[in-house]
Amino acid sequence: MTHTTEFEERRRVVGSTSGSDAQARSAEGTPTPAAARVGSVVLAGGGTAGHVNPLLAVADELRARDAGVVVTVLGTAQGLEADLVPRRGYPLVTLPRVPMPRRPSLDWFRLPGRFAAAVRAAGAAIDESGARAVVGFGGYVSTPAYVAARRRRVPIVVHEGNARPGLANRVGARWASSVALTFPGTGLRDGVVTGLPLRHEVASLVAARASDAAGERVRAAEALGLDPALPTLLVTGGSLGALSLNTAVSGAAGALVDAGVQVLHLTGRGKDAAVREAVDAALAQRPAAASRYAVREYLAEMHLAYAVADLVVCRSGAGSVCELAALGIPGVYVPLPIGNGEQRLNATPLVEAGGGILVDDAELTTAWVEREIVALLADASRLGEMSRAATAAGIRDGAARVADLVARAVVR
Repeated sequence: MTHTTEFEERRRVVGSTSGSDAQARSAEGTPTPAAARVGSVVLAGGGTAGHVNPLLAVADELRARDAGVVVTVLGTAQGLEADLVPRRGYPLVTLPRVPMPRRPSLDWFRLPGRFAAAVRAAGAAIDESGARAVVGFGGYVSTPAYVAARRRRVPIVVHEGNARPGLANRVGARWASSVALTFPGTGLRDGVVTGLPLRHEVASLVAARASDAAGERVRAAEALGLDPALPTLLVTGGSLGALSLNTAVSGAAGALVDAGVQVLHLTGRGKDAAVREAVDAALAQRPAAASRYAVREYLAEMHLAYAVADLVVCRSGAGSVCELAALGIPGVYVPLPIGNGEQRLNATPLVEAGGGILVDDAELTTAWVEREIVALLADASRLGEMSRAATAAGIRDGAARVADLVARAVVR
């Protein structure tokens, strides 16, 4: 197979449909009884937004299809799910948190008992809810849920959020009726690319922009105190921030505002002081332009930032990559320089499709920002091409595709 053929195949696989037809089709391309009554389902996942947000998106999709569906969520008492799941109206059953010890310690001897307790708790939730399927999204609670479901011969559906699968989903995929992948080439057995189920706020913005993108931009800019007429750069390192992004972009504040660019810089909690200091120093001789560089620690309403952004500088976690692609927003992706390399893999298909740029963390300097990002924001034609490429690569109906797989597992 030639390189060109491989590239075309990856684009074909990553490509999406937007919305679902009256007769839904599964990710495998065959008719699926989308209206089939699932009855009761257990969803397992938690700890991080990367697990919780897709879980809630699928839960919402199942409930939208059948108001009578019983959804039970397995999570931990310490993760984001402890707050987000009850707030969305779903019951949360907490399981003991059973991390795999990374080095020899007493935790190795405690592991079997802790894991057995978690499996018992997951099994009790399956039995009490009468679940007809268990859907796992990875994380600590998914492995006990998979084991409990297998023992009861309850169908398992796995959703893997990253290009490189975690341990829990590698285990679950061995027993699963269906394996849903966010990215092609993930390597799990019989995986089907469904994309990432989009969180409610982003899915709503996708729909709103389809009918009135300009209006959404104006409304978001007003809410954020920004000018909707200016080319806008969004910088975000997530809730914890990213020092390299903060340093490189804030150092280029003068060049950005001199080029007529407006910046919304989300620094991460506790990391705004250094950014404000750098921006204030850069704009000291430009007092009239200071309002064009907005610094915030964090923004809960990220959909507002997306609605006004022409370009985003961010890490390449699965959520960021998939949300920007679904919205058709070009991204400059700076993979986390530590870990197992999954962030580079997450962004690669979208970048190869033309919807973004990959930059190594060490290469993201103030000089690079002044040279590359300033020029890109001044090139409306290139930004438009990148936006169209991102839109073509993005998957907007990931929640519906995963819900189709759940329906198929139930009726088999």
